[in-house]
Amino acid sequence: MGAMNWDLIGHGWATELLSQHIRRGSVRHAYLITGPDGIGKRTLAVRLAQALCCDEPPEAGDRCGSCSTCRRIEAGAYPDFHLVEVGQLDEELGRTSSEILIEQILRLQRKLALTPHSGKWRVGLIQRFWEASEAAANALLKTLEEPSPSVVLVLTARTAEDLLPTIVSRCEVINLRPVSRSKIRAALEDRGMEPERSSLVASLAAGRPGFALRLAEDPTWLERREESIRDLLRLLSKGRAERFAYAERFRPKKKGETLKDVRDDLGERLQLWLGVWRDVFMLSTGLDEQVQNTDLVSQMRQLASALGRERAVRALTSVESCLHNIMAYANIRLALETLMLELPQLDGFAE
Repeated sequence: MGAMNWDLIGHGWATELLSQHIRRGSVRHAYLITGPDGIGKRTLAVRLAQALCCDEPPEAGDRCGSCSTCRRIEAGAYPDFHLVEVGQLDEELGRTSSEILIEQILRLQRKLALTPHSGKWRVGLIQRFWEASEAAANALLKTLEEPSPSVVLVLTARTAEDLLPTIVSRCEVINLRPVSRSKIRAALEDRGMEPERSSLVASLAAGRPGFALRLAEDPTWLERREESIRDLLRLLSKGRAERFAYAERFRPKKKGETLKDVRDDLGERLQLWLGVWRDVFMLSTGLDEQVQNTDLVSQMRQLASALGRERAVRALTSVESCLHNIMAYANIRLALETLMLELPQLDGFAE
């Protein structure tokens, strides 16, 4: 069976490569897994850790998924598996961070320097490494330059270009590619999703199985999507005052709600808007088969007809820029008001 038990949707070539490294005793000391958000980078890294540390592998290079070690790695509670991500030390340091800090890398280095607690390996997973501070990235170089024989370090990033070349050159790069709609749809139906919904979710996932599974597990997501897109279409026929009033909505209102909650909600909303404008552009260029929002083709065809290719690209670029600014911790209201001014005006557009 080989790497088939890694329980991933797609990416068979990557699981086979990594299981071969384990079988042949040629495990690299550092891997960089790249690809868009939701494509399965974290899941692949966790599966690699399980295959390295599994108590009862069905065969060399595999993982059982059910032993105590596999379950604890999945839960992030295994003493030889160390996860690093943004915000871990916020409470301890008494401040909010928007990047991976040097303190986190130094702490990871101290843990990786210890003899493995249970098995042969210690595995460090640093998620979204493009969010590391310059000091943190430079500190990690020391670990990459002087690897311990019992340590495997896994970094994830959207692209190798987001990281320092000196770090990339010391890693084996595994670039995850989009998975076919049919494979994602089949996997969703295997998990009990009805065919009509699985077809839409697989299309919206745009080749990202992790994203598809998150949608499958969140029963309110399609409702939130519908509301978000309805807001976008309604705003196209509104003037500046109503658009600015919409932007004003995005601030903490409920008790306990934080700016991060608002930012996350807005980020999800802007991703959906981005998908709409991408599809409008595809329709304006005759690439109908590339459309992801398959249930909204008639509205998007209307938009494509009313706007044309150039204005569709401008709208797409404006939303992309706003999303980038929001995720880079820009002032939410200012970023949104800029977007409201840049969105096309279509008087009388029918939602």
